[in-house]
Amino acid sequence: MKYYSLNKKAPKATFEDAVVRGLAPDKGLYFPEKITPLPSSFFETIEDKPNTEIAFEAIKQFIVPEIPEAILKTIVEDTLNFDFPIVEINKNISTLELFHGPTMAFKDVGARFMARCLGYFNKKNPNEVTILVATSGDTGGAVANGFLGVKGVNVVILYPSGKVSNIQEKQLTTLEQNITALEVDGVFDDCQDMVKRAFMDEELTSKMQLTSANSINIARWLPQLFYYMFAYKQLKPKYKDIVFSVPSGNFGNICAGMVAQKMGLPVKHFIAANNANNTVVNYMETQSYKPKPSVQTISNAMDVGNPSNFIRIQELHNNNFEALKENLSSYSYTDSDTKAALLELYKDYNYIADPHGAVGYLGAKAYLNQNNAHVVFLETAHPTKFLDVVENVIEKSVPLPSQIKAVMDKKKVAISIDSYEELKKFLLKKK
Repeated sequence: MKYYSLNKKAPKATFEDAVVRGLAPDKGLYFPEKITPLPSSFFETIEDKPNTEIAFEAIKQFIVPEIPEAILKTIVEDTLNFDFPIVEINKNISTLELFHGPTMAFKDVGARFMARCLGYFNKKNPNEVTILVATSGDTGGAVANGFLGVKGVNVVILYPSGKVSNIQEKQLTTLEQNITALEVDGVFDDCQDMVKRAFMDEELTSKMQLTSANSINIARWLPQLFYYMFAYKQLKPKYKDIVFSVPSGNFGNICAGMVAQKMGLPVKHFIAANNANNTVVNYMETQSYKPKPSVQTISNAMDVGNPSNFIRIQELHNNNFEALKENLSSYSYTDSDTKAALLELYKDYNYIADPHGAVGYLGAKAYLNQNNAHVVFLETAHPTKFLDVVENVIEKSVPLPSQIKAVMDKKKVAISIDSYEELKKFLLKKK
């Protein structure tokens, strides 16, 4: 499989090159040269297959033979050592829980998968790789945990000061070893802009190998298609028309679901459920894409004003707005809406969601007002990661799971920066 840049000004790359580079030389996102549908028999018998077999068969076209089949199977098995349960909310709505991994966030799968791929490639690479990643919440912890102790890999995580939850901050600032946290005086977009600027800085890139573990990276992004196949496996015996409502920030997760759809997964429609960061909602209404500064909300992992992966979504639809509109609905909600949804889920259905899942639930309800289907909203993080918000809304204490307890008493270690120049100075000094 070859990968091309969506800026169309760089040579095609192998999977290894795409993973190690992160961004193409022309600063475009990599995209697979082709997406081959799986045989219909794969989906007809999907409920009889273990998750690891489903995942391996789905991902191998993008990776083999660069990573041999036997090793890829091991990577998939190591990545997927936890559950992905469906919980029925009512007869029209279910939720897919994606928070049963080590950092209790959906990004565990992509981070673990990418870490193992990069670990395989690094066995023959004498040079160190520096992973530079911006986080609006859960990416940082998932990447830190996934790459902890990986030989030949240093991880530098930029996060906005005061704009991630206490638990999210603990998960990315307490591991040390090959993980460094940089606390940025600004918002997520400032962190992401610094990362993008570093990739374009020839003085830096000539001295060190930089790559990213955000969903811009092929190995972080593509494994998210597993979620949709695992959900379909569980729902297929019961429902015909299945729609996914995805809490969306950088739009990598929903984009991966659309790749699964291209591979033949029977998905009727997608819903991008947004908070006040509504760039895509506005685009779907006006056909005018106008990024804007991110707004801080209680669903902070979605606080993205210029979602990187939306260009991939457009590519999947051949840059045809009408085709995209047929496949995607998008709604945005305020913090007040989100809190009301948290309370409704708890009072009416005895379900404790996190703020991101609550936004997904609102998207599901909005779609069902005018359509018939069974809608699955993705519950992307454990509610205790947003304890102050959730407990205040439902007026009930929520017990901490072991994964969260493990970091609560650890000491935060972070370096404060407030400019790109400080980031560059740090990276050159580290080199």
